[in-house]
Amino acid sequence: NYTGVIQTTLRNDWGMEVNQKYFDILTLPGAVFIFTLFLFPYVYTITRAFLANQSASLVENARLLGRNPWEVFFRIVLPISRGAIVGGVSLVLLEVLNDYGVVQYFGVPTFSTAIFQTWFGMNDLNSAIKLSATLMVIVFAILILEKVLRGRKKYSQATAKARPLSPIKLRGTRGWIAFTYCLVIFLLGFLVPFVQLVDWMFLTFQKIASAEFTTLIWNSLLVSFVGAGMIVVFAVIIANFSRMHQSFVSKSAARVTILGYSIPGAVIAVGISTVFIQIDNILFSFYESIGMEPTLFLSTSLFMLISAYVIRFLAIGFNSIEAGFDKVGNKFTEASRMLGMNLTKTFFKVDLRMIKGPLMSGFILAFIEILKELPLTLILRPFNFDTLSTKAFQYASDEQIQEASLASIIIVLISGIAIYIFHQVLEKEPN
Repeated sequence: NYTGVIQTTLRNDWGMEVNQKYFDILTLPGAVFIFTLFLFPYVYTITRAFLANQSASLVENARLLGRNPWEVFFRIVLPISRGAIVGGVSLVLLEVLNDYGVVQYFGVPTFSTAIFQTWFGMNDLNSAIKLSATLMVIVFAILILEKVLRGRKKYSQATAKARPLSPIKLRGTRGWIAFTYCLVIFLLGFLVPFVQLVDWMFLTFQKIASAEFTTLIWNSLLVSFVGAGMIVVFAVIIANFSRMHQSFVSKSAARVTILGYSIPGAVIAVGISTVFIQIDNILFSFYESIGMEPTLFLSTSLFMLISAYVIRFLAIGFNSIEAGFDKVGNKFTEASRMLGMNLTKTFFKVDLRMIKGPLMSGFILAFIEILKELPLTLILRPFNFDTLSTKAFQYASDEQIQEASLASIIIVLISGIAIYIFHQVLEKEPN
């Protein structure tokens, strides 16, 4: 924008006046560009993981039949990758619907910003509930569309000994084009923003660094650890019940409980706050009977915020733990029961120990999601309770972009450490 680094450099150092409309990023196209940069890994990671497990014979046979690389890509690779691509795109759509920070700062009107404005700006909870219900219809329409687009087509290897695809080392012009493309994405998606944040951090560190940031870090770690821990506990219970009771009802119940990840945070916040306020109203008479002053105790506590985290991110822990149970199977559980050990001892001494990796993976992924979650935390946090994400958003909303850098960098560093631990756990897991 006008006060950004690029335009400031062009004006002050090069004496160039630029047309604002060509450099204004605080627009709908600018928001789309930002979403593209930080959400493309959803599609990339899922599609790459799918292709890594495909047999090289598909491509080799097509080449032997005279197809060139472009024909192989469009007629073989893209069709078999459709399910993975649709799955990644669906996650991107849901993440965009959930986002509040980007669209609010860029001034782009969306359902999330409308829910915030009607609830807090106009103090109209009923309208916020109606907007949330409309957004839920859109979410379920996206989920149904995903199923339709995927269809019933499944692509699997015909043999367990199928040889995976081997990377081809690009040379010459093609190599430079591929390198430049990846470098531009790396620069725009990570390096340039991170270096800018570091520069701003050094400019404002003495001004904003205080004991308050110690409290912010503690609050962020507290809700992230507790929320991730509760997610893992509930995910283990649900996944184990579904595993031990192989029925349509148990499988359906398990799927329903993890729908929260597809629901935008603002919608969950509206729903759960309404429920907790109703519970507090019911408990008024109980408070009076024990000599407590009637108050909205539950709906102004961390318990409501943690509960919202569990509902929103339970799917992350569940998917990891369910995959761990599926990989281990029931053979060890059955062997333990045959040796006379009861279900409880088998669960704690055998089952849990066999899925230590998935447990850690589910915990770390949930921890990272909670650490950077904004809409739920903004709406449901107790009075005067701030986290790193809410503080960064507060500075950005007040046009103190430089001051927001410290909180943002701390989030990046903590997330980076967690991701490193996550990859270490994955490397120790047998294939």
